Amino acid sequence: MMKYNVLFYIALVLTLFTAACAGNGTESASNTEHVPTPVEWSYNATIYEVNVRQFSEEGSFARVEEALPRIKELGIEIVWLMPVHPIGKVERKGSLGSYYSVKDYFDVNPEFGTKDDLRSLIETAHSLDMKVILDWVANHTAWDNPLTETNPEFFETDEDGNFIPPRGTDWSDVIQLDYGNPDVHDYMISALKYWVEEFNVDGYRADVAYLVPTKFWERARRELDEIKPVFMLAEAHEPELHPAFDMGYNWEVHHIMNRIAAGENTVADLEQELQNVNDRFGREVFMMNFITNHDENSWAGTEFDRLGDGVEAFAVLMATLEGMPLIYNGQETGFDHMLEFFEKDPIVWDFDSPFQDFYSTLFHLKREHPALQNGIRGGELVRINTSDDEAVFAFSRSMDNEHVVVVLNLSDSDIAVTLEATAPEATYISLFGDDTSIEGIPNSIDMEAWEYHVFVSTN
Repeated sequence: MMKYNVLFYIALVLTLFTAACAGNGTESASNTEHVPTPVEWSYNATIYEVNVRQFSEEGSFARVEEALPRIKELGIEIVWLMPVHPIGKVERKGSLGSYYSVKDYFDVNPEFGTKDDLRSLIETAHSLDMKVILDWVANHTAWDNPLTETNPEFFETDEDGNFIPPRGTDWSDVIQLDYGNPDVHDYMISALKYWVEEFNVDGYRADVAYLVPTKFWERARRELDEIKPVFMLAEAHEPELHPAFDMGYNWEVHHIMNRIAAGENTVADLEQELQNVNDRFGREVFMMNFITNHDENSWAGTEFDRLGDGVEAFAVLMATLEGMPLIYNGQETGFDHMLEFFEKDPIVWDFDSPFQDFYSTLFHLKREHPALQNGIRGGELVRINTSDDEAVFAFSRSMDNEHVVVVLNLSDSDIAVTLEATAPEATYISLFGDDTSIEGIPNSIDMEAWEYHVFVSTN
């Protein structure tokens, strides 16, 4: 969703409390017997986010479908489509509006194509052994969504009976649904089921999932899984949303990466947050790791703006940490531009960019190596202490006697670093080096600023 202003934080606790209470006592009460586990294909997956409007000059489903074989070659399993629905015109921001201002949950944006075009995209993805999830906006709708006429009781209102935007936000182009009304639960779940039943989508990314009652999501997940097992991603960092969702955003790790690049945090802060995540979520929940996404790109700056010369090092980190890496369209060719959010601003693709091979190498390792699988299937991260633990983050992950060792200089200084603990004994090759095998990991490594090494065992 769009970046929210500081007033959001003032209202967040009250909003969450109200939403949670609204979910209590409705038909959508939790069925605690339904404890879903991630679908099999998600355990070694990487996710690719598509901004259909900006993906091509045409901005259509058809152009995304044409690109699927190339996306597949990157090592991608899951394609996440930003909202595909018609966009409201009343109170629209900019000339084209926000994808997150949904006018009709049962239709597609005609600017992108037809329902048959979307169906063809999904069928082609499935033929390539890829999955497609849709971005879902459950918290609010456009001002001119027909529900405002047919079911005005679906919405929260002020003391004068007027529809209102979500409290504490600057989202003036949308209005708040009322989850205190159990009919809203029924309607929204019927819409979620429609795209699974009629288009065979494989799951959803839930926009601002934390603003919608958890009991709604639990019921939605239960009923969707009765159609077929789905994959659910929450735009959230709240443990209570799981197991309704398989994956949440690793937001604070992302922010710490930005702050390390700015010289405001150190590797010690990163290590502490990784421990915090494990303590809060456990290893059963996937966390999504990223250096950019549609919000960050459009509102906070590109990964190059925020991470500077550390882009590749932090990309290696997000792809080898516990969790699932995300890549945002254009990132794989080093596209360095903040995309307009409410206007047409197509990506300029550079398929000669070295970033394509760089990301492909990372994501194929992620896909194929048992230690890098998601959740409890992958190896736990084991820190390797060094002579400079404020700047260098070194760790290993192991599974079935196969090992990945990562050494990252997350600083703008050249460092002669000594590994003070022994990496797993094995024969290794360097993922980004030549094919020369080495016996064990060198104890001493001279590293330039932002240099990275990924060692993969061969035995």
